Amino acid sequence: MKFYKKITFILIIFSIFQTNLSADVPYYLDFKYILNQSDAGKQAQNYLKNKLDNGVQALKKKEKAIQEEETKIIKQKKVISAEEYKKKVTNLRNKVESLQKERNSLLAKVSKQRSKAKAELLKTLNPIIKEYMKEKNIRMVLDKKSMLLADESLDITQDIVKLLNSKLKTIKLN
Repeated sequence: MKFYKKITFILIIFSIFQTNLSADVPYYLDFKYILNQSDAGKQAQNYLKNKLDNGVQALKKKEKAIQEEETKIIKQKKVISAEEYKKKVTNLRNKVESLQKERNSLLAKVSKQRSKAKAELLKTLNPIIKEYMKEKNIRMVLDKKSMLLADESLDITQDIVKLLNSKLKTIKLN
């Protein structure tokens, strides 16, 4: 009888230790994958990519018009007066400067919207991860990029993407 009590006690201690041991294993997720593959992340990236592409196309048209104007001015150099030529060159430089400012503005705006989308996604993602951790008795979650090697069974990325897709459909960028 004493032997059975010892065995039972040892089994209880081992099961408690085993439960605590599994709770202390750090899990990981791939945040970049979540940003790129979640429904809201894909939608935001497509919107920003289209906005950037459209802006770049418009800038290329303006740049082409400026180049054509430059060729015209160069051809007229010998025909027009020095003052007129200088005025046209100054006007052209102002247009080039304006184009550069417009390009920088476009890039800054898209970058700002990208940061806003990432922040909003994170704001929604953090409570989801906390809830998941509580539900699965997980004490630590790391980002995959900060790890060297890990067992694939510790990756919770797909579970988190599914939860995020159910909670966040789109990100408002305007």
